[in-house]
Amino acid sequence: MRDFVYYTPTKVYFGRGRENEIGNICKNYGYSRVFIVYGGQSAIRSGLLDRVKEKLAEADIIVDMAGGVQPNPRISRTREIIRLANIFNPDLILAIGGASVIDTAKTVAHGVAMPGIDVWDYHAKKAVIKKSTPVGVILTIAAAGSEMSDSAVQTNDTIDPAVKCGTNSDFNRPKFAVLDPELTFSLPQSQIGAGAADIFMHTAERYFTTAELTGNHMSDEIAEGLMRNIIRYGTIGYNDPTDYEAMSEIMWSSTISHNDITGLGTAAEKGRGGDWSCHQLGHTLSSVYDATHGASLSAVWGTWARYCMDANIERFAQYGRSVFGFSGEDDAVAREAVEETEDWFRSIGQPTNISELLGIDVTVKICEMLADNCTRGRTRTIGQLKVLGYEDVLEIYKRAR
Repeated sequence: MRDFVYYTPTKVYFGRGRENEIGNICKNYGYSRVFIVYGGQSAIRSGLLDRVKEKLAEADIIVDMAGGVQPNPRISRTREIIRLANIFNPDLILAIGGASVIDTAKTVAHGVAMPGIDVWDYHAKKAVIKKSTPVGVILTIAAAGSEMSDSAVQTNDTIDPAVKCGTNSDFNRPKFAVLDPELTFSLPQSQIGAGAADIFMHTAERYFTTAELTGNHMSDEIAEGLMRNIIRYGTIGYNDPTDYEAMSEIMWSSTISHNDITGLGTAAEKGRGGDWSCHQLGHTLSSVYDATHGASLSAVWGTWARYCMDANIERFAQYGRSVFGFSGEDDAVAREAVEETEDWFRSIGQPTNISELLGIDVTVKICEMLADNCTRGRTRTIGQLKVLGYEDVLEIYKRAR
């Protein structure tokens, strides 16, 4: 097992109706000025936004807010929300929504704490986050696990082509997260399926690593159990979004999948192991074509796996045996496991190739543009299981068409 540091400061309030405690939660922390960040109309139509405002008012907490956060959150809107938040001067940024809203709230929190720095510089690795404003979360979409993670993602829509980047910092970790599975009952099937794929991928990215970084059996047990769990309950929840047991299992799996616990001991620093190639490949598809994040991952994962599995075939075979119960020679089990995973993606309505994802004829020229964007003009490589340069990325995009 490799050395690691593990830090998870987020307090979780899980269960039915826990969002109704938001006033007391904020009051107990000593917050008095709360700036709410939310997405579109669903928080308004459902009555959740008004209910939260009412509970905060009952606790004598002053509230301001801004909405309009879109999937694959745009830095242009984030900058505008930062401007509004700085006028209000909050002591807590409260995200009501899914990952795009939470990631935006995190970025807004940095902009409030350090108004002299353009927040895109954190994502572009031109600046380091040194302080932030506390963030709280009321989760409405179980998918990316941002409610407990140290990551935040933004899309720079002010450049052409757009670029999607993430930044990691302990300052990104929310102070608290309110998780009520019933808030996800009204989600469309497409969001539940994409969320389940995203949850699976956050663990898979950490799990499929180089042979020399494997060996933490406890982390493997957690990772394999989570993948079994999301495959089982993701399917149930996809077919019946009002099944409380399934939706609660999906929500908790979301949180666990991205709080680093499934990758501990697979890296020398901070427990951050894994490959993350599929996220880089998918981020490019999301930034250029505004593709749904979870769907962008399922569209490339099978191709990536077949391209890279020879670097650690034993790991893919272990996955096949532990998650699906397959038996046989390593190579056969590994390939059967990849096919079974793709079948599961399809069963929850997710694409397994790029043409299906985008609904267009993906040409070689498009693949070349995507590969150039993904490698930042051929200036970087991605991945750990197999380090991928421009030609590798191009080949994966071409095979994934």
